[in-house]
Amino acid sequence: MTALPSHPPERMLEHDIAARMDRLPVTWLHGLAMLICALGMMLDTLEMAFGGVLAAVFSAPPTPVPAGELALLLAAVFLGAMLGAPLLGWWADRKGRRTALISLMLWIAAVSLAAGMLHGVVALTLCRFLSGLALGGYPPIVIAYLTDLLPPRRRGTLIFSSLSLSLLGPPAAIFLVRWLTPLQPLGLEGWRWGFLLGSAGALLSGLLFLALPESPRWLQARGRGAQAEAGCQAFERSRRLAGTPGPEATPAPRDANALASADDDRAAPAGRRWPWVAGLFSLSPWATVAFPLLTGAVLTQRGFKLDAALLIFGLSSLGPLLGTLLASTVMDRFDRRLAMAACALAMLACGAAFVFSSGTTALIVAMALFNLAISLYVTLLTVYGAELFPTRSRASATAGAWALNRTGAALGPLLLVPMLRDAGPAAMFAVVAASLVATLLLLSLAPRGRERQAVS
Repeated sequence: MTALPSHPPERMLEHDIAARMDRLPVTWLHGLAMLICALGMMLDTLEMAFGGVLAAVFSAPPTPVPAGELALLLAAVFLGAMLGAPLLGWWADRKGRRTALISLMLWIAAVSLAAGMLHGVVALTLCRFLSGLALGGYPPIVIAYLTDLLPPRRRGTLIFSSLSLSLLGPPAAIFLVRWLTPLQPLGLEGWRWGFLLGSAGALLSGLLFLALPESPRWLQARGRGAQAEAGCQAFERSRRLAGTPGPEATPAPRDANALASADDDRAAPAGRRWPWVAGLFSLSPWATVAFPLLTGAVLTQRGFKLDAALLIFGLSSLGPLLGTLLASTVMDRFDRRLAMAACALAMLACGAAFVFSSGTTALIVAMALFNLAISLYVTLLTVYGAELFPTRSRASATAGAWALNRTGAALGPLLLVPMLRDAGPAAMFAVVAASLVATLLLLSLAPRGRERQAVS
């Protein structure tokens, strides 16, 4: 009699949980998770957008600050993110995605409250650093969480459509400050109210995460089979969202040895994939963070008053919302690398148009399209990275690469603010263009993504 292959029951259950999650249709519980994650991302992008607001506020009368102080203020949030992202990613892989997301949202609420109440550039710089500790961890962890939960054939589309809501954050921050600056309710400057309202939103977001289950994939990967089963059943009991396709096709059954072999095939190259992902994350902030961060300063340097600079900055930030919603309908049909390369080329063209244009309309259009390319590229890159790594290390691997992104984002203002003031916008953009050319070269060599495929 042939002996059956030996394989731990927990391992079989892990594959069973993963296969059941992959077969699910998009349910109301999936929809709730996407909505709450999107709200948190909106708060994250709102806080990050405040760098551009602060650059404009503290570059214009009556509160201009020296270039060195402004550069440090703008870099502080990214210095915090550089340290916080890998620590939070490590913690999320050990304590749970949901636990990490709740904790960092409550941290953001507390520090943003302090930023809105304290006085002095030094105190504000410290608050931005402390906020960055949590802000740097949110995007990679939330995308790791959604990657765990969502059906593979629609994973990219659903993440894009969900996080499109986050694109309301930057224009909300900018127009809020522009509206409140002349009013100064309760004697507080407009930018302070932005921090105070952001604090309230972060508190609400953290509490809403309590309504969501932990990732069943993560629970099983950590050996918590009973909780994984309960979480999987919660999704199975939830009704299918109207207008969404039915369950995924059931994969062909495989024996234990085949399952183990498949896992080995996926896990083996993961370490070799990380340097490619890390390289792309390291190059991206020069175009996706540093350049948009300084557009307000570029406008004030060209003679635009603060009110006009904020109006141009705010209108240009509306571009990504509709574009990302439209892109979400086709994003799973293309190689992730090809889509990212198209975004990098668009950033090159639109950034050059912004630097060398003078008309207000041209500036708004160029920056709106640039922001659209940024929003697509950053989400694509984070999803691409999350799909390449197994559940046990997904958050920490992606957050580690994200920390390198934040390192570049921190260095960007320190290098580009003095360059902007001493040599002008064209010299500053030359650095951004060089990073985009290097990105295109790296994308041509990077591993293929896992669009429309199950993740391990």
